[in-house]
Amino acid sequence: SIKTKTGMPTMKQDMGGAAAVLCAFEAAVEGGGLPDCALHAVLCIAENSVSPDATRPDDIHTMYSGRTVEINNTDAEGRLVLADGVAYACRHLNPKRIITAATLTGAQMIATGQLHAGIFCNSDSLEGATVAAGKSCGDLCFPLVFAPELHRKEFASSVADMKNSVADRNNAQSSCAATFIYDHLAPDYSGEFLHVDLAGPAAFKGSDRGTGFGVALLLALHGKL
Repeated sequence: SIKTKTGMPTMKQDMGGAAAVLCAFEAAVEGGGLPDCALHAVLCIAENSVSPDATRPDDIHTMYSGRTVEINNTDAEGRLVLADGVAYACRHLNPKRIITAATLTGAQMIATGQLHAGIFCNSDSLEGATVAAGKSCGDLCFPLVFAPELHRKEFASSVADMKNSVADRNNAQSSCAATFIYDHLAPDYSGEFLHVDLAGPAAFKGSDRGTGFGVALLLALHGKL
């Protein structure tokens, strides 16, 4: 979405998730990676720019997963490319574990604060390992509610499989946004899923500069798995 003249500056921080994935992947590869498994990085990138192909309110997108999405909020663009990313990973990479990281929601700062990322996970063991990894490296995180069966209704649409933004902004927005991504996993995917919402800790308060949050967390978690 194109924001106002005061809203768009500093949005360079909004690529904090992709930057963390790229840099953690580079560091893991240079450090030797894991010898007994493949490690892939899929960068899900959206451009805030006007063009004939730009997303407009009321558009309906057919996603890589095959599901259709009614656009009711053009500022919820990151989850669209992340949803395509996890669908791509399921279809082509045969993963046993999918980890996403993004500055997904401003509501993350309400849920877990400015210094702790919020994590959304379908595995108690992976959730615990992520919290422990955060404590060991300093990239702190705290679990968000994982209850897709309670939050899917927020995206109900009469003309598509779902909308891309919630109906009730007071109902666990960060968990709902992560649920949107989760619901584009392949129906037969039975592996682990972890989403790291790092909107707060990705940026220094009062500064245009990013913190690099997430690189150490992903590397520390990589070492525990």
